[in-house]
Amino acid sequence: MSKKISYLTQIIQFSRNFIKMLKNPAGERNKQPILEILQQYVDVNKESRLLEISSGCGLHSSFLSSYFPMTSFQPSECDVNLFKSIKAYTKDCRNVKEPILIDISKDHESWDSAYEGQLLKSSTNIFEYMLNINMIHITPFECTEGLFKNSSKLLKSKGLLFTYGPYSMNNVLTPESNVLFDKSLRSKDPSWGIRDICDLKLLAEKNSMDLLKIHDLPSNNKLLVWIKN
Repeated sequence: MSKKISYLTQIIQFSRNFIKMLKNPAGERNKQPILEILQQYVDVNKESRLLEISSGCGLHSSFLSSYFPMTSFQPSECDVNLFKSIKAYTKDCRNVKEPILIDISKDHESWDSAYEGQLLKSSTNIFEYMLNINMIHITPFECTEGLFKNSSKLLKSKGLLFTYGPYSMNNVLTPESNVLFDKSLRSKDPSWGIRDICDLKLLAEKNSMDLLKIHDLPSNNKLLVWIKN
């Protein structure tokens, strides 16, 4: 009888975790292409730290962490309502930490979150990698400014920032589906919109960051690799 009760308890707990795990169809489609690019840059034989900005439901940290067991993943979000989903996705991941609250539009010196027992506001040059997926085009530009400004402070020298999403280049946005997507975003919020890589390069350079590589990925998206110089 006790075995049946124990088994039933496991089923109930699994169901609760499943409910907390928010679905992310786009994330399911792009996680493998993103992994294949990160495998070109993240050293699997060396201990490292990765800070994910705007982790969403937590799918990417959960998926990627198993391929980089020597890397400690730190998910973060500005919406604490997403913490339950992040925890549900990553609860069995040995190298993923509890999510922390980060408003990337603010200077990191105003953050109250802690990393490994130390407040981030008093920390610099501590991460080898930072990751930001599908945030830049659905947030005000202040968030993008904060992303580069804070990356330049939190990354170690030669540290890498990975950003993923749709981008235009030299004010040319293709294909037509991305043009329509951009119009849709701006109709929802005028401060949103697909950003131009040239504008991001200027922003990065102001913050001691350089564009290292542009990778074309499926569904008309790109993964940009930035390096702290």
